[in-house]
Amino acid sequence: QVQLVESGGGLVQPGGSLRLSCAASGSIFTFYSMGWYRQAPGKQRELVAHITNGGTTNYADSLKGRFTISRGNAKNTVYLQMNTLKPEDTAVYYCHALRTTALGSLAYWGQGTQVTVSS
Repeated sequence: QVQLVESGGGLVQPGGSLRLSCAASGSIFTFYSMGWYRQAPGKQRELVAHITNGGTTNYADSLKGRFTISRGNAKNTVYLQMNTLKPEDTAVYYCHALRTTALGSLAYWGQGTQVTVSS
């Protein structure tokens, strides 16, 4: 069974940085794309960034320039470097992955990691 395991969340002061990691276990295939979504209290889950296995990236417009997504050398790993964090970045961050099959795309989600930006 495929599982996405996130790490790296925590409490950080405004202006600080965090690096989130996500690794897939139990997979024998390579995901077409991996990325991050986030959900703040009382809000809908929203895209943060995604990256394909070819290196094409897609960011939420409001986060360009502060957040950087990258894929690791190990298969099915992805990172999110978050700089100049703001209180409004506080949310649960979810790892997301897409697998393409002959019948369409399959989506996988991690359990989420809490990021809190506060002084």
